[in-house]
Amino acid sequence: MAEDQMASGKRALGTMAPRRRRPVGGAALLAALGAVVGVIVGASPRQGIAQEVLGGVLPAGAGAEILQVHNSARAVLGVAPLRWDDALAATALQCAKRLAASGQFRHCRTGENLWMGSTGSFSPTQMAELWAAERRDFQAGTFPNVSRSGNWQDVGHYTQMVWRTTTTLGCAAAAGADGLTRLVCHYAPPGNILGRPVF
Repeated sequence: MAEDQMASGKRALGTMAPRRRRPVGGAALLAALGAVVGVIVGASPRQGIAQEVLGGVLPAGAGAEILQVHNSARAVLGVAPLRWDDALAATALQCAKRLAASGQFRHCRTGENLWMGSTGSFSPTQMAELWAAERRDFQAGTFPNVSRSGNWQDVGHYTQMVWRTTTTLGCAAAAGADGLTRLVCHYAPPGNILGRPVF
């Protein structure tokens, strides 16, 4: 957590969990989960997303903000922009509501990025930028050898954001009685696959 957030009493967390890939042709591949959001820079999600998916937790236009942050990160690397997917947003909403109701902060599925912070203290852009800020510890390579620290989890949100073969995403958020909002983004196809380059 950034020092300025600690000093202000704001809390924000991000997490990823490893995922396993089903055996393909007899070979099992491990994958690590990390989901990120993306949009065509300057584009906004389809009508209804802010109301249906983000509910009253995030302001109208939040989906477009989150997507823009992700597609800006992709554009720097020359990676194609992500497209919004309503089905992914719907599954993200189910997860966000479940986590908020239970007070938990854990993954619901593979191909997912999670963020949690004090309700009302972070804009949608700030939420996504915390994932993008992991770029400072990123080093190009084959996953999981992509972090200057030697720990892929230090950059896993960022790598999912810019993973070349990920093409769509959908996000949603829900606030819990604990005063914390959980932002969930689902990606397809998921990234962070062992033995593959990020981009």
